[in-house]
Amino acid sequence: MKKAVLLFSGGLDSSTVLAIAKQQGYACYTLSFNYEQKHSVELEAARQLAISMGALRHEIVSLEIGQLLSSSLTSAHLNVPSHGEEKGIPSTYVPARNTVFLSLALAWAESLGAHDIFIGVNAVDYSGYPDCRPSYMEAFEKMATLATKEGVEGKGTFKIHAPLLHLTKKEIILLGTSLGVDYGKTISCYRADGEGKACGTCDSCYYRKEGFLAANIPDPTPYQRLAETADLD
Repeated sequence: MKKAVLLFSGGLDSSTVLAIAKQQGYACYTLSFNYEQKHSVELEAARQLAISMGALRHEIVSLEIGQLLSSSLTSAHLNVPSHGEEKGIPSTYVPARNTVFLSLALAWAESLGAHDIFIGVNAVDYSGYPDCRPSYMEAFEKMATLATKEGVEGKGTFKIHAPLLHLTKKEIILLGTSLGVDYGKTISCYRADGEGKACGTCDSCYYRKEGFLAANIPDPTPYQRLAETADLD
């Protein structure tokens, strides 16, 4: 089996990507990050999901970088906004997050003798983050081969797999459901409470809720009491 490293947050998208990689026959090594995000409850969900979904090894890397980042996901001075409260690239954007995460995934992949890296980015139903665009994925893939011993010595080129890049949330949910993903165990919310219950109103919750509605599939997400009747508008 070919080895692959997957960036794995334990959310809807990354869980779907893990199911896809498994279906394609990859031996999967999953990687999560504690970057001092407010919704760090996702890390335990990621660990449990990775194991239950058949990852050969799951690692959580701690990055004490929260104080360096201007993002509402990490800063105590910025509140995570509800969907529609901000225009343009929202404050939930974490500077260079995917670049940092992919770089560490690349390092682990080269150490494992793997040339395939999976990431659950999406450029359709998403918040507009610049490091989720197709052009960024293509650029990082080129850099990966230029920056590694494997690439320089001609032993292999690295492939960045982003199978959800051009899919809507509806399409992602339908695909994951067909592959047996238990979305009730995933955490996507930027304001999840200590029990992993979702707020229902942040950007991530908004796109997730709309996806289940469009797919005509009951939303299995556990919501906080005040979010249970939250309107999508």
